[in-house]
Amino acid sequence: MLLDEPAEGASARDHEDTVRGVMDALRRIVRDLRLSARGAERSAGMSAAQIYVLQSLGETPTASLRELSRRTLTDQSSVSVVVSRLVARKLVARKPSPDDARRVALSLTTAGRRALARCPEPTQVRLVAALERLSEPERSALGVGLTALVREMGLDAGRASMFFEEAPSRDRDG
Repeated sequence: MLLDEPAEGASARDHEDTVRGVMDALRRIVRDLRLSARGAERSAGMSAAQIYVLQSLGETPTASLRELSRRTLTDQSSVSVVVSRLVARKLVARKPSPDDARRVALSLTTAGRRALARCPEPTQVRLVAALERLSEPERSALGVGLTALVREMGLDAGRASMFFEEAPSRDRDG
């Protein structure tokens, strides 16, 4: 059996049930994310990450890369990769900001708005909404637990890219 000894006061069965419950929860979340990603590819011809960025950009007329990163709760470099792909497909426009020429303003093009109207709701939207509905102690405990799990798996190095979005070839730590 792969399970370590249970914590003091817990039975072996309780320990196994807890680990199984965590594994089942992770399986359900990953399955939903994977199915959503496949559905996005099939129905919209783009990745779930691209749909999530389009949806986030569609909430306001324009946004900077930093604002978009904040809205998607994703590292700015990961969002930049997705935005570049959307710009290449002419679904997002990149223009100098009217407020500050050093900044870039991102907005949906007409084609981007049409594409967004055809897209299914990204699972990430439901995931973020569910996290927001958790109580602060639940959200905090989940964050601590998942951070520890990632550390124990040796996955804490490098940046976390958007779900099911390929990292650029020079940075495959995604």
